[in-house]
Amino acid sequence: MVAVEVVEVTDELKNTYDVVVIGGGAAGLSGALMLTRARRSVVVIDAGAPRNAPASGVHGLLAREGIGPAELVERGRAEVRGYGGQVVSGEVGTVAREEAGFQVALTDGRSVRARRLLLATGLVDELPDVPGLRSRWGRDVVHCPYCHGWEIRDQAIGVLGSGPLSVHQALLFRQWSDDVTFFSHTLPSPAGEEAEQLAARGIRVVDGEVASLEIVDDRLVGVRLTDGSVVKREALAVASRMVARTGLLSALGLRAVEHPGGAGEHVPADATGRTEVPGVWAAGNVTDLAAQVGGAAAAGAAAAAQINADLIAEETRQAIAARARGAVPFSPEMESRVCEAVLGDRRHGL
Repeated sequence: MVAVEVVEVTDELKNTYDVVVIGGGAAGLSGALMLTRARRSVVVIDAGAPRNAPASGVHGLLAREGIGPAELVERGRAEVRGYGGQVVSGEVGTVAREEAGFQVALTDGRSVRARRLLLATGLVDELPDVPGLRSRWGRDVVHCPYCHGWEIRDQAIGVLGSGPLSVHQALLFRQWSDDVTFFSHTLPSPAGEEAEQLAARGIRVVDGEVASLEIVDDRLVGVRLTDGSVVKREALAVASRMVARTGLLSALGLRAVEHPGGAGEHVPADATGRTEVPGVWAAGNVTDLAAQVGGAAAAGAAAAAQINADLIAEETRQAIAARARGAVPFSPEMESRVCEAVLGDRRHGL
């Protein structure tokens, strides 16, 4: 007889959790998985707007190469729930500091308390105002050569000049095709060292503003300039401006700042994911704009381990204080009761 584990899926929230994870992508789910395996009470609150939703597959992820983004998320949710964690649909509206942690209010009126927060809300890609870009995004309008380069290899690739990293992007995509054209668009035509680099790699430069994309039979076939001319292209790379989703934490004083590389705005965090706000960690694209799915998942797991260590340190201090009061002999059971008193509604009855 085969034993089948039944995992109850519910959106009913408890009053208090060890950790509330805001964002249910690779970073958030990976962090939640690590924490649930550490016997922490965890809820992942996911607004359901993943950055990579338009992509046909996730690439560069060992043992899951090409898996669909939605399937990867569903597998991750099942794994978190399998260890007793919750994953609920909802959007966080505000987060407020409390004496013992945080009050997390959802836009639908629900609220929960958390001892620690893991911010894994990802980012938003802000695209140039060119008709057709958004509808083709993740298909034949792409941004990352490591995510999409293989799929458009040896094609006629265009690179739209949209920011300080655009020339670098053109040099990268040259690795996947010897037919790369750089459209300066609204930027000045490349000069000096940049012009020399493009010329040395055989990358053609087309000056003039791009007006629209040419689509035939649901395929990109060219880029139309404002002068009416069309340059045949099969794929277009665009360096979007990447902006971390952080508005919900503004009350805590945690805001996105300009990334040193000029790629957009991110939440600064140290190597462990710890932010400048005590009790709040960040992982994935919200802090590392260039992180792919594998890197985001690894960062989520690393931040979760640090969160668990931080909670252990707090619980140890509480247990020492209780022991010093001499109320009862120190024991693991006493430590559990101390933590229960702090939290109220404790994790899984453990």
